[in-house]
Amino acid sequence: MEDEAQSPVEPIVLRSLRDHVYDQVRDAIVSGRMRSGDKLNERQLATRLGISTTPLKEALRLLEAEGLVRCETRRGIYVTFDAHQAEEMMLARAALESMIARQAARRVTDDQVARMKALVGEMRTGLVAADVQRLIELNEHFHNVIHAASGCNYLHRLQSGQNIYSHATRLSVLADRVEQELATQEHEGIARAIAARQPDIAERLMRDHVIRSGEKHLALLSKVGK
Repeated sequence: MEDEAQSPVEPIVLRSLRDHVYDQVRDAIVSGRMRSGDKLNERQLATRLGISTTPLKEALRLLEAEGLVRCETRRGIYVTFDAHQAEEMMLARAALESMIARQAARRVTDDQVARMKALVGEMRTGLVAADVQRLIELNEHFHNVIHAASGCNYLHRLQSGQNIYSHATRLSVLADRVEQELATQEHEGIARAIAARQPDIAERLMRDHVIRSGEKHLALLSKVGK
């Protein structure tokens, strides 16, 4: 399973090697390419990543602190992330994103409304072109505009801990054509509610959007490796 999960680390400029290794391994775990119960061989994994074991050990300590892996003395390192934890992360994201959307509907500027509408229009273009990577980028830009509009710096800091999970969800879910259309429709509704300064509706629509797409991701995770 590890052989398929990782590719060599690309050259880096600004970030530490530990952080890049952390991101790669965390993404593989959260996306389901490394599954709960898998044993990680540090030396083999470091070789595949093209690094020494030192930054890998540092990254694994961070992952253990997050509860994604478990290090057992003289036994090894095991992936512990499972569907139950993925569901908790999805529910946490839904709670945070919905409150951020609520505050965005109260504080959004006309320029931010215009940016949201432009992004939704670009999503429609991406649908026609069937450009999955572009849709993922636009999706993340859309949520970022809402975060900025909300002015909720504390909530945004809390939400930042969900970013890799959110990205993994989009990578798996937005590969599906039906999901692409549903997500775009939901973004249109969220944008309309925020533009109309309707906090209750914006909160509900965002919560429903995150939970629906999260449940789709959970269903896909359950199929990985079967």
